Order: sequence, then C-alpha cells, then structure tokens
Amino acid sequence: MKNKMAITVRGFAMAAALTCGMAYAQTQAPSMQPKEGDFEAHDFHFQNGQTLPTVKLHYATLGTPTRGADGKVNNAVLLLHGTTGTGSAYLTPLMQKELFAAGQPLDASRYYIIMPDGIGRGGSSKPSDGMRATFPRYGYNDVVEGHYRLLTEGLKVDHLRLVLGTSMGGMQTWVWGERHPDMMDALMPIASQPVAMSGRNWLWRRMLIEAIRNDPDWNGGNYTHQPKHWTHTVPLFSLITQSAATLQKAAPTRDQVNQYMDRTVSESRRVDANDYLYWFESSWDYNPEPELGKIRAPLYAVNFADDMINAVDLGVMQRTVPKVPKAKFVEMPESEHTYGHQTLQHPEVWKSYLVELLQNLPPQK
Repeated sequence: MKNKMAITVRGFAMAAALTCGMAYAQTQAPSMQPKEGDFEAHDFHFQNGQTLPTVKLHYATLGTPTRGADGKVNNAVLLLHGTTGTGSAYLTPLMQKELFAAGQPLDASRYYIIMPDGIGRGGSSKPSDGMRATFPRYGYNDVVEGHYRLLTEGLKVDHLRLVLGTSMGGMQTWVWGERHPDMMDALMPIASQPVAMSGRNWLWRRMLIEAIRNDPDWNGGNYTHQPKHWTHTVPLFSLITQSAATLQKAAPTRDQVNQYMDRTVSESRRVDANDYLYWFESSWDYNPEPELGKIRAPLYAVNFADDMINAVDLGVMQRTVPKVPKAKFVEMPESEHTYGHQTLQHPEVWKSYLVELLQNLPPQK
C-alpha cells in the first residue's frame, strides 16, 4: 500500500436501483441469525467527571472467534454505526449480502463480527432508560471507552483485524486508531473527517439541538410526555444527509414532498427527545486532528463527493490524511449510483476498497 496517498476514484461497482429516499435495495440476503447480548461495565467514569455504577452495553455478533498461536483472537472485526443508528445498521439484507455472505469481504464464516450499540443508543444505557437529563453528558471518547470495555472485559477480545465505521462510527474509527494504536490491523472510516465539528456540519446539528432545548414541552429534559414541536425540524436531517438527486427521486412533486415531510415528522415522534439531543451533542469532544500521527495501522478513508456533511471542497482530507503514516484517501465522485452521505448504506458502492485494504494486510497470526 502506498504511503500518504490521496486519490479520486473514477470507477466503482454499480449500486442497486433506487426505489425511494433512504430505502435499501431489495435483495435476497443470506440467512444469518446474530447472537445478541448485554455487557455491564461497572464503575464507568465519563470524561466530564460523572460516574455511573453500571453502564449497559448491548451488542450483536456474527461468526465465531478464533485464536492464533499467541492466544489472541485473530479474526475479530468491529463495526461502528452512525449518529442516529445502532449496531443493527449492519444487519440489513443489503449489508449482509454484500459484506457477510460467503465469499464477501467480511465472510461471517471467517470473521467474528462485533456490532455494538454505542452508549446512548439502542439497547445500551441511555437517558430514556430513566435518568433523563441527569444522564452523563457523554462524548465520542466515552463511547469508544465503552466499546473497549465491551471487547476486552466482556468478549475477551484484545485484538482486532479491522475497525470499520460509517458517519459517527467513522469518526470514532479515527479515535480508536489514536487511543489503541496497537490493537488493530486496519482501520476504515467511511463518510467522516478527522477534524472538530465546525462550519456547516456543526450548524445543522446545533439547529436540531436548539429545537429540542427550546421546545416549550421539553421542560429542561424532565418531561412526562414527549415534546413534539421540535420534530418539525427533523427533515433537516434528510436535507443534509441525502443528495439532491436522491431527494428528487423520493419526492418529485410538491404533494410528495409534503407527504415526505409529514411522514418524517411523524416517525421522529417515536424517538425520545433527550436521547436525540444527546446523540447530536455527543460530538462535543471530537477532534482527532492533533494526534493523527499516533495512528499506526493501515487506514483507508472513504468519502463521497456529494456528501454535504463532509464537504470535499474544504480540502480537509487532503490536509489531514497525510498526517497518518499508513493512510490512503478515497474520494468517490457523484454519480447516479451515489446517495450523498447515505451512500454509506450501500456497501456495493464502496466495498472494493475494503477488499483492497484487507488484501494488503499481512496474514492473520
């Protein structure tokens, strides 16, 4: 693998036909039943000084761990999800077909695939479990610490063949590489940038945060009935994470846009307002740029030219990726087969770089 190399990709695998908005392509998926579990991390210290006696960390796995001659697990893969997701984001039919099926890059018969719900999400400890606004103000470093304790204490995994994350999970992949540089063989952050939140990326997040804080029913987070006013701002998420072409296909007429808006607002009311607020505020501590040189594992960073969150015209990746000793930057151009930021949900578009990354690694020990 070439050192400190940035390239713009001209060709890539064809994406499945788009049917609507954020919908996944309909595919025949292999029959895979993940194993789910919960690990309790005791005496959990958050970086802001708060402590909880127990933090629950939910996870799902595919495959079986194997150990090398040194006794360490040698086939573990950690997959990290985005801001509004859970580990189940990797268990869609499309993800299973393109990544975990026989002969695919993360063939579940060869790899032990670990998909945790980060702190604050899914089955892991979160504000809506009862603490509401007194739940600790966690940041990305706290989420990564939860991942680490789940792996090392709960699953007895002290080595990773790969850490791969999308969006927020991509950001946490950079953090993983800095905090535990000797623990993994490779890193693949997708749809992320290794810099602190600012500009448009922080602006749209701040708008969602303030919509909740200023909802007349929020009551400082101590509500008895879910506040609803803030949900009218949630379509902003679609506006920023999907390409113009994707949204146009999803709602090509004024009436369809109105229906799309109403449906998005309605669906967002199923989400706890405090959980949602914490999701977007948790980026407060994210800024891996000063310590990028600590990353030792080979790293492939994959971004998309039509991703408004990680704007390519800012030149962030060209400035930062060369700071990582064994890094390669892939910028995928906009086309009829990309979906803006949500291209991350389509591994058929970007998995060829995962194959390349894994093929360039030394054999498993």
